[in-house]
Amino acid sequence: MKLNDLKPKEGATHNYKRVGRGIGSGKGKQAGKGTKGQKSRSGVAINGFEGGQMPLYMRLPKHGFTNIHANTYVTVTTGRIQQAIDSKQIDAKNAVDAETLLKAKVISNKRDGIRLVNKGELKSKVTFKVAGASKGASDAVAKAGGSVEIIKIEVAPVVRKKPKNNA
Repeated sequence: MKLNDLKPKEGATHNYKRVGRGIGSGKGKQAGKGTKGQKSRSGVAINGFEGGQMPLYMRLPKHGFTNIHANTYVTVTTGRIQQAIDSKQIDAKNAVDAETLLKAKVISNKRDGIRLVNKGELKSKVTFKVAGASKGASDAVAKAGGSVEIIKIEVAPVVRKKPKNNA
């Protein structure tokens, strides 16, 4: 076999269709675009345009906002903790905190802290060090003989620069 004998496999390649080269070519006039003008060209951005009328998304009332300084907590249930203890992923004798839960793969990301919620039954005596806990979860942990310690999350303050006066 020689290099000049090499050919692609049958059906692997095909000739491209020349478009916009006359009606007789089969892809003439609008060249498969289906229309003329702005919509047949590239770079068209007319979604939401209503012909000059005020668009619907601008006519509807706006309300609410997203607080960019809000903390996002990872919720962990008491039932999931018990399941991890039963499968020996977590040692109930040591305090359970974000690092312990990450190591045990109960959570995949600790974000701004862990929030404990009551869903499922907790039988083991466990000490928790979490950013937050629901009242039901705190009661369930206390009933099992454990305790919940709420730890404060340190948030860096927002520093704003004062504008310079060009007077």
